[in-house]
Amino acid sequence: MSGRVAADVEMKDSDIWSLPSARHNTDELPYVHKVGKPPKQDLLKEIKTALKETFLSDDPLKPFKDQPKKRKLVLGFQTLFPILEWGRDYSFSKFKGDLIAGCTIASLCIPQDIGYAKLANLEPQYGLYSSFVPPLIYAFMGSSRDIAIGPVAVVSLLLGTMLREELDPVTQKHDYERLAFTATFFAGVTQFTLGFFRLGFLIDFLSHAAIVGFMGGAAVTIALQQLKGLFGIKDFTKKTDVISVMRSVIQAAHHGWNWQTLVIGVSFLTFLIVAKFIGKKNKKLFWVPAIAPLISVIIATFFVFITHADKDGVQIVRHIKKGVNESSAHLIFFNGPFLAKGFKIGVIAGLIALTEAVAIGRTFASMKDYQIDGNKEMVALGSMNIVGSLTSCYVATGSFSRSAVNYMAGCNTAVSNIVMSIIVLLTLLIITPLFKYTPNAILASIIISAVLGLFDLDAAILLWKIDKFDFVACMGAFFGVIFASVEIGLLIAVGISFAKILLQVTRPRTAVLGKIPRTSVYRNVEQYPGATRVPGVLIIRVDSAIYFSNSNYVKERILRWLSDEEEMFKDQPRVEYLIVDMSPVTDIDTSGIHALEELHNSLKKRDVQLILTNPGQTVLDKLHTSNFADLIGEDKIFLTVADAVLTFAPKMEQA
Repeated sequence: MSGRVAADVEMKDSDIWSLPSARHNTDELPYVHKVGKPPKQDLLKEIKTALKETFLSDDPLKPFKDQPKKRKLVLGFQTLFPILEWGRDYSFSKFKGDLIAGCTIASLCIPQDIGYAKLANLEPQYGLYSSFVPPLIYAFMGSSRDIAIGPVAVVSLLLGTMLREELDPVTQKHDYERLAFTATFFAGVTQFTLGFFRLGFLIDFLSHAAIVGFMGGAAVTIALQQLKGLFGIKDFTKKTDVISVMRSVIQAAHHGWNWQTLVIGVSFLTFLIVAKFIGKKNKKLFWVPAIAPLISVIIATFFVFITHADKDGVQIVRHIKKGVNESSAHLIFFNGPFLAKGFKIGVIAGLIALTEAVAIGRTFASMKDYQIDGNKEMVALGSMNIVGSLTSCYVATGSFSRSAVNYMAGCNTAVSNIVMSIIVLLTLLIITPLFKYTPNAILASIIISAVLGLFDLDAAILLWKIDKFDFVACMGAFFGVIFASVEIGLLIAVGISFAKILLQVTRPRTAVLGKIPRTSVYRNVEQYPGATRVPGVLIIRVDSAIYFSNSNYVKERILRWLSDEEEMFKDQPRVEYLIVDMSPVTDIDTSGIHALEELHNSLKKRDVQLILTNPGQTVLDKLHTSNFADLIGEDKIFLTVADAVLTFAPKMEQA
């Protein structure tokens, strides 16, 4: 080696100079640090650290340390019910903001809830029930200040589609409602379990690209389903795919369309879209699209009432049951053939609802610069759906449109959800009979205008620009939903997400490195075309942990790089040293060690020396434990690529 070679503190000077790399030009070359054997890690400590990072990465027990028992009890209640913590600092000025926000989102949620209940093939009152009890529970247990709770379009469609595959909502109405409550119960249990056992990281396996595609497909499917109400079609397909729906619409064109219904629907749909456009262009007018649905319902209902349009074929709501939620605990299937079906539907609906709510909560938390606890959110959402299933509610979650209105209306805390719940309660007690003449067309218009925001074209274009595989995942989920079914689309979304993970794990990136001129930095020659290769040396970087799933590929890819290098640069000195930069290699298993041994043997036959640079502590410890470090020689492991090149090609490093 060219200067002095530094060894561990324990090594003697004689050991340093005995290294083969320390015998060249000792007074001219700079210092090279020797990578020694790392200190032995305690197995129990490693396991403890791994478990902590997996399940307790946010260190939730930290506030409880060194606290007296009474204080720990108080902190425990505050953890379970965050309202006890922020409620101490609540003021009248905050309440004013929450009151305005609560009234605003109530005006939006009431007509939406009636429409979403129909989307789930349930009676209208169940949508209102789901905006009364669950928001109250969430206000006490949730950690988000901005999220607005209630039924949402995607979950309503998913629930309605899957329930209808098991039971007919018309001829088997009672059992259908029972199965809906059962599914809601298990949706809550799923969410609560994930949060309680801190398994929230599992929902991250559904990639952003897959969610964009799934939501977009669901938006198209929901909008197409509303053509029944918008056109006044009585005989409509029960399927959700675009071909079946459009065939049903076209077949009804000659005798099944009602022109009065069409006029009402299209007119108010135009009004709602214009109101949305106004609110989007001028943020101060956020209240315009918020109250537009309620205004539409009032005007349309009054119009139908005075003109008796219902006698001319305009379909109306007719009846919404008056009064508060009834107990449904005795209706849940806790045994029998529908138990398993309710469990399956509940798990799927619960996961989709959870993904949407956590994404919404994180979005608004980042906008207001505060933190939400994902696992705590899951416990809150699960609790509210469990209680909801016992009080005649179906699956509720965070609504993006309502949460956006809540945010823009100036909400300060979850009290806005309490205000909304009170207004919905008053609606159930007093106003529901007034919805008798509300035309179905106006509900269809409200749903169509609401789901337009789920179709995120800009996000899809961005996916195409950034990552083509992400775009494929997005389109796969999108077309799966609109051409097959919601479940198939969801299955494709999950499948492609896992396929991407497997592809990245089994086929990690590798790169040839070259030296950036006038520096000692080595980077990818494709990223930096000006980087120069080192004659007689091939430098490869592996950009992944080396496991059983990719170890053979990594070995073969490195050998292919070597063959390609020898073929491309036949007129240059042959490769004598192969340097593997292991900086990005976070871990390695026994298959990875075995692959390195095979690589070493293959290189040895070609008279090429294997050199490793910058292995992490975990990797280096395993290299020593497996005796691989002894196999290649400890003097072949370096701290940096520059040190390795300095040792074996000193003239190039000094250039």
